[in-house]
Amino acid sequence: MTPFTWLPSHVAAIAARTSANESSAVIAPPPPPILTGHDLWDHWPVLMPDGTVATIAGGALVIALTAPRQADPEARHAVARLRALHRSATGWRDLGPLFPDGFSPGSREWAGSALLDAGKKRLTVYFTAAGMRGEPVLGFEQRMVETSAEISAELSPAGAVVAFGDWAAPAEMVVPDGHWYEADMAGGGAIGTIKAFRDPYVFSDSASGRQSMLFAASCAHSPSAWNGAVGLAARSDDGWRLLPPVVTAIGLNNELERPHIIAHAGLNYLFWSTQRKVFAQGGAAGPTGLYGVVGRGVAGPWRPLNGTGLVFGNPAAAPAQAYSWQVLPDLSIWSFADLVGLSAPPADTAEARAAFAGTPAPVLRLALEEDRAWLR
Repeated sequence: MTPFTWLPSHVAAIAARTSANESSAVIAPPPPPILTGHDLWDHWPVLMPDGTVATIAGGALVIALTAPRQADPEARHAVARLRALHRSATGWRDLGPLFPDGFSPGSREWAGSALLDAGKKRLTVYFTAAGMRGEPVLGFEQRMVETSAEISAELSPAGAVVAFGDWAAPAEMVVPDGHWYEADMAGGGAIGTIKAFRDPYVFSDSASGRQSMLFAASCAHSPSAWNGAVGLAARSDDGWRLLPPVVTAIGLNNELERPHIIAHAGLNYLFWSTQRKVFAQGGAAGPTGLYGVVGRGVAGPWRPLNGTGLVFGNPAAAPAQAYSWQVLPDLSIWSFADLVGLSAPPADTAEARAAFAGTPAPVLRLALEEDRAWLR
């Protein structure tokens, strides 16, 4: 393993970014909500084993984090549930909560990924169970779990009809070892403090031929409170096995979220999202945006895209307008519309509520050439 060490010197060079590394348009007006009475944020399409988007009933089956719309949009994280939706040329169709009430081992459900088997008969979902079911006070323990169910789908005159069989009991995939990965999630929920063992993204490693997993992590034994990492695990005959981190950001950044990987033109591109507010205080800080590295294989070595790691950031006029980007094999980029129309952090909860769109953002298009990346 040759991990990539993301350094302050990389991020300091972002000051010279060009317009090609900035989301080209301010989102205006805000996209209309697709879920009445609910906020939606991180969302991802179900993929096939080769990483391509699965075609189901003439569209894509999408899993999203959702919560009932509340006065404070930040409160959504404490009640997040996974929801199934169908996206086709005719628009979005709500399929309801993905899991039955009381199914998750956590007090809420956070992001992950999902794969459909080659025969399109069984769906496996990998997600983060946050906290503990029934806990009197919300905790920040994070467990990455997997479950699967039979799936059937058909296209009716009213739209896609998708049905799930009984879900298998959720199984914990790996546990933080305290050696490579921080096991203490007691950082809490304050900005820039929450520790990570979440966001499982499962894929087939083209080099080894085995199933592997990227995840958002925190480095153990770090001399800095800012100890974000992209973790790695591989599936063996005995189950999942932890491997050393792929990317580390000790002393630079606390949260490298929703890591994922695609193959393009004979190279592997690994991406993650992060926010300006989780860079180390008093040090180099990049914009809220999509970041990434490129290499020949998951084991490395890796090179930072555009020399800095920054693929693109939100525009300066709207620094928090979108977040949680995912690049798909066709180089389309999905994200959600966050605080739209604000040039600075919201002054209060009312302003945050008015600005928070809580719905999918317009899809962007990426261009890649070796270690260069830019928006089309």
